[in-house]
Amino acid sequence: MGETVESARPRVLVVGKQLPRLVSDLEQFAALVHLPTDDKAAWDALLDAHAGEIRAAVTNSFWGFPAELFERLPKLEIITNFGVGVDSIDVAKAKEKGIHVTNTPDVLTDDVADLALGLMLTVSRRLVEGDRYVREGQWVAKGMMHLTHKVSGKRVGIIGLGRIGMAIAQRAAAFNCSIAYYSRSQRSDVPYAYHSSPVDLAAASDFLVIACPLTPETTHIVNTPVLEALGPAGVLINIARGKNVDEPALVAALKEGKVGGAGLDVFEDEPNVPGELMGMDNVVLQPHVGSGTFETRGVMADVALENLKAHLAGQALKTPV
Repeated sequence: MGETVESARPRVLVVGKQLPRLVSDLEQFAALVHLPTDDKAAWDALLDAHAGEIRAAVTNSFWGFPAELFERLPKLEIITNFGVGVDSIDVAKAKEKGIHVTNTPDVLTDDVADLALGLMLTVSRRLVEGDRYVREGQWVAKGMMHLTHKVSGKRVGIIGLGRIGMAIAQRAAAFNCSIAYYSRSQRSDVPYAYHSSPVDLAAASDFLVIACPLTPETTHIVNTPVLEALGPAGVLINIARGKNVDEPALVAALKEGKVGGAGLDVFEDEPNVPGELMGMDNVVLQPHVGSGTFETRGVMADVALENLKAHLAGQALKTPV
């Protein structure tokens, strides 16, 4: 009887470690196959046993969807991504094979934009350094800490004026900052100044914020010329994707004083971070936590589940890519 019930449940592949609540909810209606990303040797046995039954896959922007699985899962119908970015999923290949791809846009916009402003404040006001100054007794021993830089009234340039870019612009405007942007095309529905290249935008910015998706065109969109244009008083903020930045060029620019500081939530080879960044007081590092709040991750799980359930029921997808 147990086998009959199990066989009636849709078989779903779970790629890597996922939010426990998401997994728990999946278990209520699906038979799960967990694909361990840290033990590829186990893949063959798992896929040999279940590949012909797997109709859906659940992953996230960190793990993505390994390209080899497209050929090994002949019954796959949908890839549900727990996150907005789909650069780690070959969407074109999925569409070629008739496989749906969904993500969780909109719901994480506020958290990511909040973090961008938090990084601007933390880098400029040296909040991490100030916290350490107090904890280590330096305030008592040395007196007042050195001065820092203000955020209000500064020039904020945003690369990518989509949902998250707009939310960042609105928050920065509340700090009386002037806003400018670069994107693939100029928008007629915003009051912000448009620049036709990242170099021009950087030259006109005190803060350069990356908020664009990762595509072949935006890979290393921030490179040496852009960093040199940003200048020794400028601050780079990246809450998009690590590969949007030429990381060795950024490290070199920071070491040589060609850029004033950086606030980074993402890196080229996560979770590995260049060691040179670790000892820089003008750099604030975060472990890719842009959407990492209880509230938002819960809503993201809801959206992912709604997409999967809709597909299995033959209904329209909530957020198709």
